[in-house]
Amino acid sequence: MTAVILIVTIVANLGIALADFASAKFVLNNSAEVGVSTRWLPMLGALKAAGAAGLLLGLLAVRPIGIAAALGLVVFFIGAVAAHVRGPSVLQHRLSDGVSGPGGRVAGVVVMR
Repeated sequence: MTAVILIVTIVANLGIALADFASAKFVLNNSAEVGVSTRWLPMLGALKAAGAAGLLLGLLAVRPIGIAAALGLVVFFIGAVAAHVRGPSVLQHRLSDGVSGPGGRVAGVVVMR
């Protein structure tokens, strides 16, 4: 089961890294919405790709590199969540567009200022 989760994580991070490198429209829109300069996209893509490569190395042979990559990706995505929470909130926009349910309501209470 762990291998399946790792493979899905590797594929997801490589996919979004490629989208960052290609400056895909959804990446540009998302970056603009959270106030991240497009100049950061290659570096953000490189970090995601490095994390995916490290997970793959950890899966195949070098466990300490995989652990370091996993920790790096956790820190990276904590930063990503922080970028989305500060400034104009994506959750605020989505809540105003009709996101409902207990998770949506709790997120709205936490994010709205």
